[in-house]
Amino acid sequence: MPLPHEAGATARAQDPDTGAAPHEPAPPGGTQVPDSDGASALVEPEPATVAAPSGEPEPPRETRTVVTATRLPRPLRDVPATTVVIPRAEMERSPTLTQDALVRTLPSAATFRRTPSLVADPTAQGLNLRGLAPSGVARGLVLLDGLPVNDPYGGWVFWRALPRLGLDRIEVVPTGGSALYGSAALGGVVQLISQPIGPVIDADLSVGNLGTGFVAARIADRWKRVGVSLEAEGLTSNGYRIVPEGQRGTIDGDTPSKHVTAQARVEVKATDDLFLSARGGYFRETQNGGTRYTVASVDLAWFAGSARLRTEDTGTFELGLYGRTQHFAQDRARVTPDRNFEARSALQDVPANDQGGSLVWTGPELTLGGRHVLAAGVDARRSAGSAEELLFPSTVTATTLYARTTRGTQLSGGVFVQDLYTVSSALELAGTLRWDAWRNLDGSLLESRANGTATATDFEPRTAGQLSPRLAARLRPVDWLTVRASVYRAFRAPTLNELYRPFQVGTVLTAANPDLGAERLWGTEAGVEAVGPRGLTGRVTGFWNVLDAPVTNVTLATPLPDGTTRQRQNLGQARVRGVELGTDWRPARQWTLLAAYTFVDPVVTEAPGQPDLVGRQLPQDPRHRGSLSVTFDEPSLLTATAQLRVVGPQYEDDLNTRGMGGAAIVDLFVSRHLFWKVAAFAAVENLFDRTYLAGRAGVDTLAPPFQARVGLRLRDGLNERFSEAERGVPVH
Repeated sequence: MPLPHEAGATARAQDPDTGAAPHEPAPPGGTQVPDSDGASALVEPEPATVAAPSGEPEPPRETRTVVTATRLPRPLRDVPATTVVIPRAEMERSPTLTQDALVRTLPSAATFRRTPSLVADPTAQGLNLRGLAPSGVARGLVLLDGLPVNDPYGGWVFWRALPRLGLDRIEVVPTGGSALYGSAALGGVVQLISQPIGPVIDADLSVGNLGTGFVAARIADRWKRVGVSLEAEGLTSNGYRIVPEGQRGTIDGDTPSKHVTAQARVEVKATDDLFLSARGGYFRETQNGGTRYTVASVDLAWFAGSARLRTEDTGTFELGLYGRTQHFAQDRARVTPDRNFEARSALQDVPANDQGGSLVWTGPELTLGGRHVLAAGVDARRSAGSAEELLFPSTVTATTLYARTTRGTQLSGGVFVQDLYTVSSALELAGTLRWDAWRNLDGSLLESRANGTATATDFEPRTAGQLSPRLAARLRPVDWLTVRASVYRAFRAPTLNELYRPFQVGTVLTAANPDLGAERLWGTEAGVEAVGPRGLTGRVTGFWNVLDAPVTNVTLATPLPDGTTRQRQNLGQARVRGVELGTDWRPARQWTLLAAYTFVDPVVTEAPGQPDLVGRQLPQDPRHRGSLSVTFDEPSLLTATAQLRVVGPQYEDDLNTRGMGGAAIVDLFVSRHLFWKVAAFAAVENLFDRTYLAGRAGVDTLAPPFQARVGLRLRDGLNERFSEAERGVPVH
């Protein structure tokens, strides 16, 4: 797919004739806007011509609206923070099959390991932005129309629970976001925003190698003041042999997986000023890690509801509520060195749930030395879960541990205030301040031994707080040049998973730590963006982050009695600095060229008690990542995209002893209209079947090999337009 570099002021390389950026259809109705951590509402539509992804006229870049950077709808070119957008048309052209693979096409975005969610369970799929200390726990917040997607117990992301068919765009803000969003947004925010509800029937069907089958469908309609949308998706795959041939034993096989997800959404325009919405969904996933006893499954159900009231004199009020219940189960294996025999080492169940709510006020515009838009909000969340383990030790004595149960609850909440101050058309300032507090309570550990004895440990409740300021500026001295800069402080409280749940990857055991404190980040970014003739756009952004007390899996000098060799610890300090480069160019209507490069220098600067770590590169964090893509789009003929993704060398471990080489991967996508609103397509990932490592945790594992699929698409309704009364769209 073309790399989606809609950064800052320029959403896409411009059409040389019309001045419009190609291939981003404007929504036919309102845009889903996050009210807070759990609600969404529609805002006024963009006043522009709608275009299907076929090269027809599109809205000028000035009218495009994004919401994630300021929690308010703002023109993309005016937001004071770097914002990258993957528009609907680029999702349509992407050869990727899952959302994590799609997001990873941005050089500044990555998941913990190079393996996709197609073959890796969610505990290895934490999001990180700009190389900010990757781990299984996400250091970035993922939202679906304002609903937090990060797991309430572990902070990781169920990427396959996020269907793509109903999305309008993905907004990525790769900079500290705690001032607006609290703990989970330490390194930034990725928000998936749904298409507005209107008469539409969409469907995808594809098959491919590796036993891959995929089907998705979405139907939506609107009856005056009521809109309803239903969406479902299913995927099955045989995966691939993830262990390299030279290390493979008789126990190693393919990595089959499957999932099904469904969601429903209802929107009601109760009055001209009151808008109500509700949505819910279900997700089921099963995975096999390549052996009989490395399996995992997820069951997840969720809901969200919101009310939005617009008043004439006092502004807009938004109330949001959400909740989720889920069950994650995982088997672990004990494997002989030759990998010819395995035995189950543990069976772990992790039930969890969370509930939350928010109230956000956006005031009317004020005039005082310029224009001010004030916003303030309060939100709260309760997360609870347990990890129930049944152990199968290789040898048994009277004191052998055979069962372990840990549990805990976390209460958190925050209040924020923001002022968007437009001094003039050339200068805008944004000041944000947020206070968060959280309390860990009901923490306990119960250990049962073979002789029938049990030991119970209760952990003391702990309370902490954090102040998160952010100051940003956007300067446009001339229309073609935009300068942005910001300074910020952010944080992330440890999850229940980090506090209480031990885990295993390969043969490596890692212990939890109930004494963990919060990670804290100081950072700054500054960049320039210039728009030239014939749609040529260039961007340079530098960033510098200092992460204090990051939660890290630290190698212990002496293993624990149960053989554990690592433990989660707050490890001193790390410095993560770097630069992002990008260029977009559309030399002709049919052609688009996109290029981007991210350099990250992630180094441990302080490590009390672990002097060997100072100066080491953070694990799972390559210094170099880049993308180059070329798209040809002629609707009467075909649409084709060729993409090159490059990732540099990185290390598996904190001591930098297990290195993994870099790789260059080529992907392709081709589609052609057949009849009516049906098109055929073909997608290929890793065209040249490049072999490269994804992990080295006890045993080496491979990243995905050559993957290809062909399919059919039905798109009916993309060009429909509705009046505001039909859409139920509140207008600011």
